[in-house]
Amino acid sequence: METVEKTNNPTPYLPMGYSLVPKGKLANAVTCLEMTQRPLLREASLIPGLSLERMEAPDLVTYRQLFRLVGEDWMWVSRLVMTDDRLTDIINDPLVEIYALLADGRPSGMLELDFRQPGQCELVFFGVAKSSIGTGAGRYLMDLALSIAWAHPIDRLWVHTCHFDHPNALPFYQRSGFKPYAFMVEVTDDPRLTGVLPRTAAPHIPILG
Repeated sequence: METVEKTNNPTPYLPMGYSLVPKGKLANAVTCLEMTQRPLLREASLIPGLSLERMEAPDLVTYRQLFRLVGEDWMWVSRLVMTDDRLTDIINDPLVEIYALLADGRPSGMLELDFRQPGQCELVFFGVAKSSIGTGAGRYLMDLALSIAWAHPIDRLWVHTCHFDHPNALPFYQRSGFKPYAFMVEVTDDPRLTGVLPRTAAPHIPILG
């Protein structure tokens, strides 16, 4: 899952019917979900070799390596094109908590929680590496994410997911207690054509150059 950047488009809604997307661009169907009360939390199942480690003010190289590891095949690009200064300000903010999921000591997942808005938490980034999909690592990470988030004085936890993501992502969030509240469409440059991501990334999304 990757969060959605805000747009300056003054038109809040798309017209009815089909809208043509220019070649070289991508149209991303986004579902917004939220949790507005503390769920019945459960202890994360113990999975041999898995652990969660907080990254205190990570350096940009380490952070972006983890970001690519988890998100490259799901078209995560926002932190790759962000300026170094802006990204440093975010990941060094004490109200932004970043965690690495480790499998036998090696990075295998990512969790980022943003508490900068009072009373709320955004689940900004959440995911596991391809090698950990289907192993229970995602559920382990979500159980810990919910426990960490709701240990803070919040009354809303929210997240975005999209059709670029793993096909099980949306039902996984819903099973975890999130409820959809809005749909959006995001149009962006295809990062495989701009060189931000290799052309082999996200093979489930066609390239229209």
